[in-house]
Amino acid sequence: QVHLVESGGGLVQPGGSLRLSCAASGIIFTVNAMRWYRQAPGKERELVAAIVFGGNTNYADSVKGRFIMSRDNGKNTVYLQMNSLKPEDTAIYYCNAKLRSYPSAVSKDYWGQGTQVTVSS
Repeated sequence: QVHLVESGGGLVQPGGSLRLSCAASGIIFTVNAMRWYRQAPGKERELVAAIVFGGNTNYADSVKGRFIMSRDNGKNTVYLQMNSLKPEDTAIYYCNAKLRSYPSAVSKDYWGQGTQVTVSS
């Protein structure tokens, strides 16, 4: 009943920029937090950025100063503006949301299918 859909990935040269989007759909009552993760082949999944709704935005040290996460509360959508991209940013980027939806009484974590970001010259 809850779907997260990422978009905006693609191929970009080093130093370039991409903007990822993640839209959550369903009968959603409360969104507690939304996060961006990434995973490269052979590596473990890592947290890139997170927004706690009504709270703070946090970033991994590796992307601070380059990536900006933002949200559109009316659409339950978050974005990840990625600037000054490096080859080591190449990964599948996943959207994650902690939210409560009908008919659940508690919040749960949901995941999108991911979008590929490739940084290469």
